[in-house]
Amino acid sequence: MIVFPSVHLKRTLPLVLIALVGILSCQESQSTVQTAERTFIKGVYGNPGSLLEAGYAFDELGLNAIFVRSISLNDDLYETAKNQDVEVYVEFPTLLGRNYVEENPEAWPIDETGNQAPPADWFMGVCPTDPDFKEYRSDQLRNILSNYEVGGIFLDYVHWHAQFETANPILPETCFCDRCTTTFADRYSLNIPESDIAARAEWILDNVDSLWREWRNIILNEWMIDMKSIVKENQPDALVGIFYCSWFPEDHGGALFNTLGIDVEAFAEIADVLSPMMFHKMKGREPEWVSDYTTWLGELIESSVVEKPLVWPIVQAHDNPAEVSPEEFRQVMIEGSKPPSTGIMMFSDRSLLDNREKIDVMRAYYHSLDEN
Repeated sequence: MIVFPSVHLKRTLPLVLIALVGILSCQESQSTVQTAERTFIKGVYGNPGSLLEAGYAFDELGLNAIFVRSISLNDDLYETAKNQDVEVYVEFPTLLGRNYVEENPEAWPIDETGNQAPPADWFMGVCPTDPDFKEYRSDQLRNILSNYEVGGIFLDYVHWHAQFETANPILPETCFCDRCTTTFADRYSLNIPESDIAARAEWILDNVDSLWREWRNIILNEWMIDMKSIVKENQPDALVGIFYCSWFPEDHGGALFNTLGIDVEAFAEIADVLSPMMFHKMKGREPEWVSDYTTWLGELIESSVVEKPLVWPIVQAHDNPAEVSPEEFRQVMIEGSKPPSTGIMMFSDRSLLDNREKIDVMRAYYHSLDEN
């Protein structure tokens, strides 16, 4: 059964977001997104320093922005970008639990059988209600903001444990740890039978499935709100972007909301920038799907969101699971640049260096945008 956001969530979420506006209003006298005149963003994602090491210059490639993984950010890369008038946006691995859960098993997501959920292909998530993990990520974010003045922070891995970057996604049921089920029961004043984890999970899924999906979405939104608050407290002018799974709500039996915990409308209320992950080849889609999705997203934002976020898609150049030819790469860049997009970035620097015809394609396309 497909379960979409309930009426209760639609009533609850605005209250949460009103609180967020109150928290942030002291840092932002007006919306940086709505009032600023902005140049179309032309970016590359990954470790852009590899392009510098290969002898390229950002400005010569037509770039005006880099989206760098936080683990790849360093002083030399930052200073070079600034010297070439290129804005630095930092990817932040919000709910990526790899390495952390191995050392802190209390943060490991628990499936409906009561066992630790196995890695979903290469991805290993985390239990989003673990307070120590949230403190760990919050400290990391504050450290970045204390060392670098950035154009923005882009929150990545914003979903419950799952793998969606494939035509056949891995969609486990998590997390049923004692902390999650207790927090869930307390929020809705539920009397979940005291039993082992598997029995509690079965009771939840059989009796209060809609509330369970709703609660999981609320937990995710609270993470985004809290991370945004940290950014705005430290750098009020920095944008907060969200990389997220670009499924339509009905795809895969409603798994965007039900399993990943994502309500796009809620994300649009929270973020300054939405960056749908338009990895067409990984998801078994044609290039035209990129603009089909962004058109849908623009209509959703226009009809339901007051403070409208910017839309900067990230498109695929990476040869996975099959080759993305230079011509196909150019097409997805064009599709991703169509309105409502006001920026585009590509994944990733490594794919450019693996096939340097794609560098020529990107350079030519980005410079052509300056002529329009």
